Amino acid sequence: MNGYEIALALRVVLEKDTMRKLPFLNVVSFAISGSIVLLIPHPLAIVAAAAYFVGSTLESNAIASTYAGGPKDE
Repeated sequence: MNGYEIALALRVVLEKDTMRKLPFLNVVSFAISGSIVLLIPHPLAIVAAAAYFVGSTLESNAIASTYAGGPKDE
């Protein structure tokens, strides 16, 4: 992790407002998936990073949808 990622991780931990925390948490999850590929010298690291990326994206979308009110049942 470089200094930027550490600063984002600290911002996520120290931020009190959840809605302001979510974009930073999303960026940290993208940094983790990129770090997996760069740090693990194995061809399957790309698959692991892609799986982590997809999972974290789905999780971020689910959290954002929940905070936005989710689908309206009418």
